Amino acid sequence: MLLATVINSLLRIKRKAIHDGWYVEACIFLATVLNIIVRAITEYRQSRQSAKFSEEKRNVHLEVIRGGRRVSVFTHDIVVGDIVPLKNGCQVPADGVLFVENSLKIDEQEITGSHGTVQKDLLKDPFLLSGSKVIEGIGTMLVTSVGINTELGSKMEIPHETDEEKPFQVYLKWLAISASYLVVWFASIACIVQLCRYFYGESKNKDGTPMFILGKTTAGEAAEFVIKSLSFGIATIIVAVPVGLSIAVLLNVANTTRKMMTDNALVQTLSSCETMGSVRTILCHKTGVLTLNEMSVVDVCAGGIRMQDMDNVLQLPPLLKELLIEGIAQNTNGSVVFETGVVEPEVYGSQTEQAILIWGNKLGMKFDDARSASVVHHTIPFNPNKKYGGVELRLGTRSHVHWKGSAKIILSSCVSYLDGADNLRDIDEQQRKVFEETIENMCKGRMRCAALAYRRYEPGSLPTIDELSRLPQNLVLLAIIGIKDPCRPGAKDAIQLCNSAGVKVCMVTDDDVLTAQAIAMDCGILGAISENNVRTGAQFRELSDEDREQIAEKILVYAQASPSDNLLLVKALKRKGKVVAATGMGIHDTVTLSEADVGLAMGIGGTAAAKENSDIIILDDNFVTILKVIQWCRSLYTNIQRYVLFRLTVTVSTVAICVVEVVVYDAFPLFAVQLLLLNLIVDIFGALALAYRPTAQHLMGKPPVGIRYT
Repeated sequence: MLLATVINSLLRIKRKAIHDGWYVEACIFLATVLNIIVRAITEYRQSRQSAKFSEEKRNVHLEVIRGGRRVSVFTHDIVVGDIVPLKNGCQVPADGVLFVENSLKIDEQEITGSHGTVQKDLLKDPFLLSGSKVIEGIGTMLVTSVGINTELGSKMEIPHETDEEKPFQVYLKWLAISASYLVVWFASIACIVQLCRYFYGESKNKDGTPMFILGKTTAGEAAEFVIKSLSFGIATIIVAVPVGLSIAVLLNVANTTRKMMTDNALVQTLSSCETMGSVRTILCHKTGVLTLNEMSVVDVCAGGIRMQDMDNVLQLPPLLKELLIEGIAQNTNGSVVFETGVVEPEVYGSQTEQAILIWGNKLGMKFDDARSASVVHHTIPFNPNKKYGGVELRLGTRSHVHWKGSAKIILSSCVSYLDGADNLRDIDEQQRKVFEETIENMCKGRMRCAALAYRRYEPGSLPTIDELSRLPQNLVLLAIIGIKDPCRPGAKDAIQLCNSAGVKVCMVTDDDVLTAQAIAMDCGILGAISENNVRTGAQFRELSDEDREQIAEKILVYAQASPSDNLLLVKALKRKGKVVAATGMGIHDTVTLSEADVGLAMGIGGTAAAKENSDIIILDDNFVTILKVIQWCRSLYTNIQRYVLFRLTVTVSTVAICVVEVVVYDAFPLFAVQLLLLNLIVDIFGALALAYRPTAQHLMGKPPVGIRYT
């Protein structure tokens, strides 16, 4: 456009005076500059908004010792060699080495993905990781790595922008290239025909004389006509080729992202807005998105009796109650703190541990007394793959080993249980069936089932480290507990609206199949249960790529799934041609978030790495917000479609008029300047008109508005 403007300006200055031949082109130049400025300002505001959100998250003051002096700095200003005091509730700001500690326990779930907290020891485990949280105790660390050199930083280096373009970007690119080829072809033909007519003497002046006569027409006059013809052809191409499509898309996206922010959705990748309008499948994590992530014990089977009223736990026999309190207090990485003048205690730890500790308080547990009654000799950390963990306690000369984990796994290792009279009874086939039915019923009641068991060792047969590395097969079952996490209010209605809009919601969880099915039915994801719509990660993993593609689009419940299993499902759906959105919270979800067409990170429960690798951040962790995002993005997609249709109409009309006039009538229907002004009016005002259209509610009653283009 600028080239055509300069050429046309030179011709006008030559034909007229300099004071008459510049103002039209100057207006075009200013309009072009304005176009560039609008784009730059919009992108700058978007990046500043995202940076502001990130800055608020990391701009935390803390005191460090630097050069022998105590100074207050931001977390991102910490340098190697700083000495950082740590206390309960604070976040570790960098990688470092612990050299002073007092009962320091750290939650490293965001970094390592392992559940539970870790007891730090100056000799055995003095290393601290950036991003982990202090759950209990105090300590002092020496900073050894900061920024991208930390463990968290290296994991956040996963590239957010992949080489693969978004589906809508592919479509717009194809449209622009196709239109460009056709327009260049027609404009070239028109220019060639016009030049041939001119040099063969077929082009006439107004008085009927030939415009070109060999030997009489000067070179300057011929060159002026050639330049005029080429300028007209270039202007026709500029008008016809949708170069203004990018500014139209940008204006619509910028306006939409501003409105989405008021609905608790922060857009980090602008292109994800158009893509979200085409999403056909959402892989949604259960915990924290579909549910409130507020767990509580609502069902217990202890002493061979099932108690759904938690007030009845006080009726448990004394030995069973004592062992339960001992196991709950010691076999946990959480803690219970009673503040002065406060009736309800503060409970720390993972959501599951908090639920069990609160239940322990109902048993009459005095946390500090229970912990001081025995000595922890060895800890078997909870393993998310094996789904159990334990602790060995020394009580004088004897030893108790308490185990906690998946109810089915713990029960399979139990050979006896304590009944309602503190009598030790064998678990025969009939009793085992009763326990298995209890677990099954809890799972059907959408509870996460855990079991507590123990084994007593006498002085002459204390367990070795090798024996404690695996779950023994002669445990005593203490209790089976059902932990419930309520569904978010409005999630069921939002899922039904997604279904009516043609968007399938697939629930992803690491829970047992029965628990996952029950929760999915409660949330409205699952109706009738069949083999194809409920799958486990292990089952899907064993299939071939072809079978995965066939089954992937039918899955509604994806249970016992690891992050790598989630990645397999996303890839299978994309190969099938589906546009996929995926939610993520932990650091292990970063690859899935990057692979999905749209990655949705949670603003409250999500880790920094998950947010860094996402396209959109759901600030309130609510599935209802995801529905609002779909609605906004569909309106955006539709507005862009309308603009494309309008732009193509202008393109076809302009090219048809110009080519027909030139080829048939040998005349310029529009001057180059007029064509350029038409282009500016169509691009800018057409885009503005559509950018501020209200959201179309009826779009949520229709199927997705786009498809994957390959």
